[in-house]
Amino acid sequence: MITNQLALIRRELWEHGSIWVTPTAVVFVLALGAIASFVAASGFGAAVDIAIIGASNVGDAERRAALMVALLLNTSVLLIAMWILTVFYSLDSLYAERKDKSILFWRSLPITDTEVVLSKLLTAVVLIPLVTFVAVVVSHLINLLLTSIWISFEGGSASHLIWGSVPLFDTWAAILVVMIAAPLWASPIIGWFLFVSAWTKRSPLLMAFLPIIVLALLEYVVFRSHLLFTAIGSRTQLINMPIFHGDPSVFFDNQNFQAHSQGFLSLLAQLDVGRFVTSPGLWAGLTVCGLLVTAAIYVRRYRDDS
Repeated sequence: MITNQLALIRRELWEHGSIWVTPTAVVFVLALGAIASFVAASGFGAAVDIAIIGASNVGDAERRAALMVALLLNTSVLLIAMWILTVFYSLDSLYAERKDKSILFWRSLPITDTEVVLSKLLTAVVLIPLVTFVAVVVSHLINLLLTSIWISFEGGSASHLIWGSVPLFDTWAAILVVMIAAPLWASPIIGWFLFVSAWTKRSPLLMAFLPIIVLALLEYVVFRSHLLFTAIGSRTQLINMPIFHGDPSVFFDNQNFQAHSQGFLSLLAQLDVGRFVTSPGLWAGLTVCGLLVTAAIYVRRYRDDS
């Protein structure tokens, strides 16, 4: 079972090149954006000199906080790309094999429908986040290196301003935990996409979102409420996951940023994995995901599109 799963996941990585092409392209664009911003900033020589002097004179806590926010802003772009990639992969994974008839070949192998569908689920929940995390680490290193080179050319000390203060390993550990937790929290949505991918005969994107929109509109017309949209939205926003000790948006709140930057911030210390693992919302979502994945296995097993 485990050997088959590893082989099937490698197959997904081979057949769906977007799993690694997408984050690679985003890393490249972010690097180009950093270079462009440095070239533009170099035109303001006096202002750059003042900024470097000011950054050199502030405390380590302030530099650490500023660098942490810069890393998180960089990560947010890759997180958005990860969500988009997960949506399109989940909707295409089971639909594409029927469309190109490759399902007939895979059914000739000693692999069960359960193993195939589970490999799609594991790819969406585990593989894509891990590949994205690797892209995050590479992007951080590239952008920090580019920043260091630019600061050195401008007469600043990169070892003091960047490498002596940047909380790399703490930030990476926190990002990895969140990237693993986020797909688990969103598992009902991923399960729904896999079911639609196994069931629909055409336009999986439309068939996935149209019923949700229609039901949400009916709910509003009949009950004047929007519980469905709220429930779905709570599963797609990281800030709603019960993994944070407090409100994570405080790090991006200009009014409170200075107060929080007075101490050495630790993103990892803001996470409560125990609270997340024991959250009823997590297990309710995993239960719904399990039911939808079971339905997808049933549909794949008994549907004959040959």
